[in-house]
Amino acid sequence: MHEIFYFTKRNWLIYIRDRAAVLSSLLSTIIVLVLMVVFLGKINSADLTAQLSMFGDRDIAADEKNAAYLIQLWTLAGILVVNAVNITLTVIGAMVHDEANHRSIAFYASPVKRIRLSLGYILSAWLAGTLMCILTLAVGEIYFFTQGYPLLSFASLCTLTGMILLNTFTFSALGYLLALSVSSTRAWGGIMTIIGTLVGFVGGIYLPLGSLSEQLQKIIKCMPVIHGAAMMRYTCTSVAAKVAFTDAPDAAVAIFNERMGISLFWGENKITLGMQVLILLTYAIIAIIAAAFLSQKRKAKDR
Repeated sequence: MHEIFYFTKRNWLIYIRDRAAVLSSLLSTIIVLVLMVVFLGKINSADLTAQLSMFGDRDIAADEKNAAYLIQLWTLAGILVVNAVNITLTVIGAMVHDEANHRSIAFYASPVKRIRLSLGYILSAWLAGTLMCILTLAVGEIYFFTQGYPLLSFASLCTLTGMILLNTFTFSALGYLLALSVSSTRAWGGIMTIIGTLVGFVGGIYLPLGSLSEQLQKIIKCMPVIHGAAMMRYTCTSVAAKVAFTDAPDAAVAIFNERMGISLFWGENKITLGMQVLILLTYAIIAIIAAAFLSQKRKAKDR
């Protein structure tokens, strides 16, 4: 097991020592923050405030504050999923660099089994993704505290940590599978650019899920990103939504949750948290099995 530990440590150090790689992995996060602060966040908050004004005489100032906090929590959950995807892909990129620079030949010639090398890549991505997501969550909580907003409960933070672990593991496994088919660092950079751009749309961050066509929603709901985002959004926003929708009918909260991708439905059936966990685990298991199959084929070719 010590080979896995040292190889995981080696890949982790490669990531944190490469400032350009760290910055590029956080680029989508920065884009989301800029868009939310400058444009999208204000629009979503204003729309929510306008919806709340329909439910009788209300305190407009309180509604604006509660709406802003709710949208910011919704944004934080989206950023956590973006990080879970992009950071794990960046760390997995070490394998592509090793292949392109022919370092893998030396690894394969060593007595270390390939399965342990593979676990080293996946575990390093899982570790980096988890730590960076937890750091993002901590920064978000500090920001909310400075703005006078209530902090998430300890139970919610523990739940989010478990969700972060699940998401980063799933996207580490999927990233490793994807990297097995790439041998050029330039190609990997292009793939990361495409995924980094699409993850904001697939996760329903740039555009709320409810604003998309039904056919496009069905396609997005087949992908793991939206389920990872939905579970984190619900955990982040459940209490804030109750406060924001005080004296509003329960149906208003349900409509908001569905439109913003907090609650997901397949037809008339709601996709529960247990189903979302199962979906993510299924993607991870399929990715690991497929990666093992491809690795065996590559090993056979090397012989």
